[in-house]
Amino acid sequence: MTTLFADIIIPLPLPQLFTYRIPTIYNEVAQERARVVVQFGKNKLYSGLIAKIHSTAPEHYQAKYIEEVIDSEPIVTEEQLNFWAWIAEYYMCTIGEVYNAALPSGLKLSSETIILPHPDFDGDFRVLNDKEFLVAEALSSSENLTLKEISDILSIKTIMPIINSLIKKKVAIAEEDLKLKFKPKIEEYVRLTKQCRSEDVLRLKFDDLTNAPKQLELLLHYIKLSKWHSEQPREVKKVVLYKQADSSLAQLKGLIQKEILEIYEKEEGRLSPFLKEELITPPLNEFQLKATSEIEEGFKQKDVALLHGITSSGKTEIYLNLINKELAKGKTVLYLVPEIALTTQLVNRIKKRLGKVLGVYHSKFNENERVEIWNNTLNQSGYKVLIGARSTLLLPITNVGLVIVDEEHETSYKQHEPSPRYNARDAAIVFAKHQGAKVLLGSATPSMESYLNATNGKYAYVQLNKRYGEMQLPEMVVANIAEAQKKKTLKSHLTPELFHAIGGALERKEQIILFKNRRGFSPFLKCNQCGWIPECKSCDISLTYHKYKNQLNCHYCGFASHVPQTCSACGSRELQMLGYGTEKIEEDLEILFPNNSIQRLDLDTTRSKNAYQKILMDFENGEIDILVGTQMVTKGLDFDNVSLVGVLNADDMLHYPDFRAFERAFQTLEQVSGRAGRKHKKGTVIIQTYDPNHTVIQQLIQHNYKGMIKEQLTHRLQFHYPPFTRLLRITVKNKVDSVCADHAKIIVHELKKNLKSEILGPEKPSISRIRNWYIQHILIKFNKNMNQPLEKVALKNCIENLYSEKLISNSRVNLDVDPY
Repeated sequence: MTTLFADIIIPLPLPQLFTYRIPTIYNEVAQERARVVVQFGKNKLYSGLIAKIHSTAPEHYQAKYIEEVIDSEPIVTEEQLNFWAWIAEYYMCTIGEVYNAALPSGLKLSSETIILPHPDFDGDFRVLNDKEFLVAEALSSSENLTLKEISDILSIKTIMPIINSLIKKKVAIAEEDLKLKFKPKIEEYVRLTKQCRSEDVLRLKFDDLTNAPKQLELLLHYIKLSKWHSEQPREVKKVVLYKQADSSLAQLKGLIQKEILEIYEKEEGRLSPFLKEELITPPLNEFQLKATSEIEEGFKQKDVALLHGITSSGKTEIYLNLINKELAKGKTVLYLVPEIALTTQLVNRIKKRLGKVLGVYHSKFNENERVEIWNNTLNQSGYKVLIGARSTLLLPITNVGLVIVDEEHETSYKQHEPSPRYNARDAAIVFAKHQGAKVLLGSATPSMESYLNATNGKYAYVQLNKRYGEMQLPEMVVANIAEAQKKKTLKSHLTPELFHAIGGALERKEQIILFKNRRGFSPFLKCNQCGWIPECKSCDISLTYHKYKNQLNCHYCGFASHVPQTCSACGSRELQMLGYGTEKIEEDLEILFPNNSIQRLDLDTTRSKNAYQKILMDFENGEIDILVGTQMVTKGLDFDNVSLVGVLNADDMLHYPDFRAFERAFQTLEQVSGRAGRKHKKGTVIIQTYDPNHTVIQQLIQHNYKGMIKEQLTHRLQFHYPPFTRLLRITVKNKVDSVCADHAKIIVHELKKNLKSEILGPEKPSISRIRNWYIQHILIKFNKNMNQPLEKVALKNCIENLYSEKLISNSRVNLDVDPY
């Protein structure tokens, strides 16, 4: 029989695939793109993926055997695997990292070390010390122990020396226990036994139950629920039967013993299909029809189209129109949104229009639900439209005709940690190419990359400059914070313009959204005597005060500390809260407007699964008058009664140390301004700032996107920044500050000898220590005319050589391609 080998993708950051031998019993079973159990490292088991089956043994090592074949069918598609390979190559990571990110945790096998009694142990405890004795005694009364259980028994964390000693003394042995995380949902159903499906037999059984009235009542309930006499009988869940009949297990057991009813099990999905509602679909207006026609014409020449439509212009209706056309062709559609949790209204709207053909994929689902979505997507008779955030792109989707990337400018499409650090917008274009599909990018404020590609003719460019129906663009008002401070007319953090506008809107029973891009009560605490500011013990950042917890928190590592009563540096009691966040604004508004309902919408108030949806529902139902929030309030909200939007401090975004700060500030503020004014009401947007004459503020109040883009592109071209170059950021981390700096200098020195690209740094970022890791950044600028793949290979070789020569061996080096 032929000896077969398999190249396996292991879910680890390994630079290459490893070849394993297929046991002959699996020769006919093993398939490419299916999961197998393999041992990698010392006794550690992983669920790997077969990339290729062949008959060539590896040259430099003895191939281990595959332990077990998990799948009888492939669980990823060929196009999907090719796409993963592209992600790994372009974003300079490993395919194992892509596989690990793509696969739901429920499809990964977890290997746990368990300790068992050694079969040859003679029971002589005299050779053991006290801690070893405690473990051995526990093992004698238990079949096995996990490492956590042993740690709890000994009340210590470092237990491996004790376990190794027990193994050496032949008191215990260690094994890997492999567990499949995904558990299908099994429901119990009730049905008539085969003999009782005859009406004559069933009638006799009814007669036999005259002395068992409760069993008779239960059987009658079953007949009613199952519609047994009808042409379309229904299955009856055991739990439903109990509930409807107000019965108990004893009565059911009686009917089972009399061979009238029987219980059977059935695997069920956890996700209920969405119900399609017969809604009157609003007709596209002349501007939407024109845009749709231009998109379709553009697709005849180009693979990508950019729909540049102002806020409330009706882009979603155009998307739905195009989706229905793809469904009519028998095609699948992928619909990407920046953050699924922040687009609840949009998803609900699409659910009603599309029904059960729609699948939604996001981080709020548990691991079993994610597996069911994966399996349903793999099944070509399953979902026809998939909507979700960036990870949806990694699902086993096939037969795709159209990919929609809504709000394509959003930073949420970029994955920062962990690897793969991909941008879903850019990757979606390559994904579509693998599928032979078209891509539609949509935004009111497109990214500079997309805008330049569209105006240069690389993409089709379609504009939609008219709001839907009679909706008007909001009135933009700039309020000068410095002037209000000088005149002492500020009320809390509200200028007179914003304060009076809020009061007027509340009198008219209208709603208000206030935007502040910082959560918490106060950004930091400061000693008035010596200037001391409490900082995180693990990060180079001041702690933020959260009043509802009454503690100081680090927003980077999660460290929490009590609020000090005295200064740690000089002992002074003169400690002052400086700055303000959403929590402080909420408290102040409750004092200023005590008769109104005020709610905060930020990370702290939306941690539970349905908290975000509940707040939005309350706001939509008019139970909340003022909604205060971070960037969460800028996305996907569409409320008819919102007449006023207030930006509490626009300068927070304008003065951020990033070459994209002005572009991002304009995009965010234009998006939030789009929340004001719906249908027949013209809204008002009040932007508070210390610099009313700032270029971006002036461009914003005129909704002058093209003026902002033109100015920013001039600066980008002058200083060689994207979209005219491509960036790659190298992050060097070490536990010792000086070592981190030295290793970063070594890397730069080596890169300058081997790369043709412009290299900047190394330098410390503004937050130069996170979780006790010191950080240095190196920035590489690739000229667009340069051979980037060759430069990337040279870069990778440099890093690998430095590691192999042990010049940077105890530092972590991360590569981030297109780090924006």
